[in-house]
Amino acid sequence: MAKEKAEKIKKMDEKKTSKKEVKTAPKKERKTKENKKSYVSDVRTELKKVKWPTKKEMVKYSIAVLVFIIVFGLYFYGLDAFFAWISSLVKGL
Repeated sequence: MAKEKAEKIKKMDEKKTSKKEVKTAPKKERKTKENKKSYVSDVRTELKKVKWPTKKEMVKYSIAVLVFIIVFGLYFYGLDAFFAWISSLVKGL
């Protein structure tokens, strides 16, 4: 009984350590012209699915982006000025 268990364990270890072969399916070969035509048609199909923003939404989003750029620009300018002031105090200029 002990021999049987030892043999089972040995077989399990051999299975774990043996390399498994992975079979891959052969790739389909297409001509490059067919690939390009298929790619372009796929892109057109996907672009038809896109929900494009209206002109009103585009203006709203553009204004929001510009406002955020100005706000963050002023914020980082203020931080830079503050650290420059601190640096000048430390250097004693």
